[in-house]
Amino acid sequence: MSARALLAFIRAGLTFVTFQYVPESYIKMHSPAGKLRRRLFMRSLFLSYVVGVACLSGLALGQGFAPPAFGVIEAANSAGGTIAAAAHVPDLAAPVPLPRMAPELALQAYQGRSVIQNQQLASYSATTVVRAELPDTAQHGEFELQRHFEAPRTLQFIALHYSGDGFVKSNIIIRLLQSEVDHVKQDDGSLTAVNDKNYKFSYKGTAEVNGRLVHTFQVKPRKKRAGLFKGRIYIDAYHGSLVRAEGGVVKSPSFFIKKIEFVQDYANFGNFTFPVHIHSDARARVIGRAVVDIYHRDYQPVAADIQAAQQTPPLSPLPSE
Repeated sequence: MSARALLAFIRAGLTFVTFQYVPESYIKMHSPAGKLRRRLFMRSLFLSYVVGVACLSGLALGQGFAPPAFGVIEAANSAGGTIAAAAHVPDLAAPVPLPRMAPELALQAYQGRSVIQNQQLASYSATTVVRAELPDTAQHGEFELQRHFEAPRTLQFIALHYSGDGFVKSNIIIRLLQSEVDHVKQDDGSLTAVNDKNYKFSYKGTAEVNGRLVHTFQVKPRKKRAGLFKGRIYIDAYHGSLVRAEGGVVKSPSFFIKKIEFVQDYANFGNFTFPVHIHSDARARVIGRAVVDIYHRDYQPVAADIQAAQQTPPLSPLPSE
């Protein structure tokens, strides 16, 4: 594959569907042209990885933590960017202890909560911290951002602080954020939702995760499709909310990525469930391991009915006779 063809391939944002042998001399050439080819090759390899991690974001969307959205990445201006704090969603849960659900009921409750959340979530803001590491080259970076979602299709990232290697920032984290944006823009949530249409469920008993009693289900996709995974989900036995999902992506985004494994933890904020941590570990054929941890905190969700009430203009007084 020529350097020109490879550059066109990268710009198109596609992943490899067939493998073409790449001789060692192609990567290790020391001439100016060889260095350019090596740089372009590594760029396409990292692009394949971030596309795979972005599929995990699509997976989370399919699990119902937010409706489909797209967005832009913005650099913080000199004055500093701020986002108005959204009103907290009132927690309507009864203060009395809830009965423990049967496994089938908990699974149905989880799927029902996902549908309702997609309908009721109007917006949210949160702080996101992305940590990426390439253990084999001892390179790492950490990027803190503010994210704000506005239904149905607006997601913005505002950069707050970065520390670490510039290579990791430009080739891993920035590309990961943009790939997430591109993926959810084109993604159909129904194709990745954790439901009976896309997965087979097998009950594996109860366990305790993050101090919560959960029902454990093994999940296996009915089709080998991008954005689906094979592994387990853990559902709260009392609320029916998702606590954890873990496993491996069933379809690699590239020949050069051997596999991607992940663990994703969730927490309840008011009546909504959001991811709070995702750990992904990818095995690549050239660069070795690539490890990414994404943390979310300070969620401020706004329900659609509350937003509508805030935007409703006050009634004008009737004219006096």
